[in-house]
Amino acid sequence: VQLVESGGGLVQPGGSLRLSCAASGFSFSSYDMSWYRQAPGKERELVAFITSPGGNTNYATNYADSVKGRFTISRDNAKRTVYLQMNSLLPEDTALYYCYVHVRWRDYWGQGTQVTVSS
Repeated sequence: VQLVESGGGLVQPGGSLRLSCAASGFSFSSYDMSWYRQAPGKERELVAFITSPGGNTNYATNYADSVKGRFTISRDNAKRTVYLQMNSLLPEDTALYYCYVHVRWRDYWGQGTQVTVSS
């Protein structure tokens, strides 16, 4: 299993970024996917979650209260990629963002992509 994040960077408050997580080594469409983040001195926290498609194209999503209405998680099963669209970014969104999947009783994390929100 390999997860590779990209798309982080430095952005001004109020700006937008789209993170991508390219997955390989497992049956991507069969697994729920998540984004987590960890700010300096803080614990890693769940940001957003999207279910696997199952037998249809309807996905369930869930978000941390702090990002509801600003962030959107989505997935492209053909590209084996999960995205996190982040709008109206705030300085407190500054963190290292990780992609996560639980496959066959193990947790897998990407290397993380840094998001810095600052003027």
